[in-house]
Parts: sequence; C-alpha cells; structure tokens
Amino acid sequence: MTVVRRTVGAAAVTALLCTGAVACGNDKDGQAESVSQSHAQATRALTAAYQKTAEAKSAKVEMTMKTPASLGGGGTMKMSGTMGWDPTVMDMTMSGSAFTAADPDAPESIRMVWQDNAMYMDMGAKAAKEMDGKRWMKMDLGAAAKASGDEKLTRQMTGSLDSMNQDPAEQIAVLLDSPNLKHLGPAEIDGAQTQHYKGKLTVDEMMAKNDSLKVLSKTERDQMLKNVKKAGIKDYDTELWVNEDDLPVRMDVTMDSSQGAVDMSMRYSDYGAAVAVDVPPAGQTFDLMEMLKKIGGAMGDLGSDSDAGLDSDSAV
Repeated sequence: MTVVRRTVGAAAVTALLCTGAVACGNDKDGQAESVSQSHAQATRALTAAYQKTAEAKSAKVEMTMKTPASLGGGGTMKMSGTMGWDPTVMDMTMSGSAFTAADPDAPESIRMVWQDNAMYMDMGAKAAKEMDGKRWMKMDLGAAAKASGDEKLTRQMTGSLDSMNQDPAEQIAVLLDSPNLKHLGPAEIDGAQTQHYKGKLTVDEMMAKNDSLKVLSKTERDQMLKNVKKAGIKDYDTELWVNEDDLPVRMDVTMDSSQGAVDMSMRYSDYGAAVAVDVPPAGQTFDLMEMLKKIGGAMGDLGSDSDAGLDSDSAV
C-alpha cells in the first residue's frame, strides 16, 4: 500500500504537469538575449503556434522533473512516450530516483497508459504476486466520484480530469494571456532553429484564465487560491521554444514555493505521431477504487463486531 500510495501520488502529479496544468519556468542559463519582436509580434507568433499545436493532436514527449527533498523525499523523475489530446490518450514510461527515494520498494520504472479518462499503471511483478497475478492498477476517479453520489466530489474529480486533459496548445493559450509576454530571441535546440519566448502570470491570473477550474464553486476556488498562496507560490513563469514550423520543441518549468522549487523540462517531437494504446485486459487489472472500497467495508465490519462484543459484555 505504501508503494501504491507514493506511486499514485507521483503519477498523478506527473500526469497533471505533463499534460497541462499551468507550466512555469525561468531563464536557467541567465544569458541576456536581445529582444527582436514586439509584444504584438510575439502574440501573433504564439497564436500561430497554438493553432498548429491544437491541430497536431499528438506528439512524442520527454520530460525530466526535479523536486526538492522537502516534497516527499524529492529526487528526479523522467517520463517519456507518446501523448495525444482532444481526446486525451497517453502511453508513457516513468522512472527515476523520485520513486526509490520515496520508497525503496517502489519499482524502478512504471508504464502508464491513459484512455477514456482512466489511468492504468504497471506496478510490476512484485505487485502481481500480491494481487493474484494482476500487475496493472486502474484509477478511474471520475467514475468513482459519480458512483459515490457526492455532487461536490464529482465536480472536484471531473475538474481534476479536465486539468489533466489540458494539452500543449492550452499551455500556449495560457502563456498568451501573460501581460508581460516577451521574445528573448533565436536559439538552437537539439539542432533546430527556434524562437524563445517567456511570460509570467500571478496565481490570481492563472486561476482566472484556467477554464478547467470553472467547474468549482466560488467558495471552492477561493479555498484553492488560499491553499496555493499558503504554499508560498506567488506566480508562474513560462518559457517556450518554437520551431520554424510554429510548433513547440521545448518548455522549461520551474515553480517556486515555500518548500523549494520544482523544475521540469519537456521536449516535444514527432507531432501527429499515432498514439496506439492497448488497455490491459481485465484479468491483469485491479481497480484501486474498488480495492479501497473493500478495505473500507472490511474495516467497518470489524468495527461493528467490536461494538457488538462491547454490548454483550455490558449486558453480562
């Protein structure tokens, strides 16, 4: 359960960051680059990039994310594979010290498949021995929330899925809303000629521009904003490199908080690549939500038996 808990957390955070919650970054090399495009020109260029990226619907992705020790032990996580958007589909492999640093028993790498708003994670041979030969864990948060009958929970879960469903095009759309968007000049990335852009949004501006948060009530949004600010997060900076075909090839991400900075670098290639996802067969899959429900029921039964025993003793 420890492995499952930490893996689910890492996978959910990675999926959220990789597929589109607001990305942020800073100029790591610190080089002063001449600005050759006006704000209006930069806006037009990124508008073209948004349109081309939205039309592509898929790409190959390589991501590296570094977290400080104050966040679950910290470490480095790598993620690579193919992802698609509209609709969201994904076949990625995650690996890195962030898994083993958090829990020595965690698998060294995990394959994650996403289709129809459900996430499947290959937990490895060790997990299969403990789960009657089933090595794939399934998480369908939306279905679980609806089954609960809790309207508030359903809105929160489906809102989280909407956030995960954001794609690189939507990240560019958020960047376009930055009041201080600027062009940092040309740059060569992996042999390709690109144009380098940067912008910043405050937490308030980010939440106002993030359509996926509209499923929440004003009270829920206010509480989320309060929690984000409590974590020491003040603003989000985004850096983006766009090639001559008006497609992003790299996005660097850094989010500063009171617990330290989370650094992420994503590289995109092969836009339009087919995403062939084979959902694991039911015989090799265990549903995390169903498992937790059974555990909860068993604990409830134990509690009832205990109460019954106390009643009997009292009667005696």
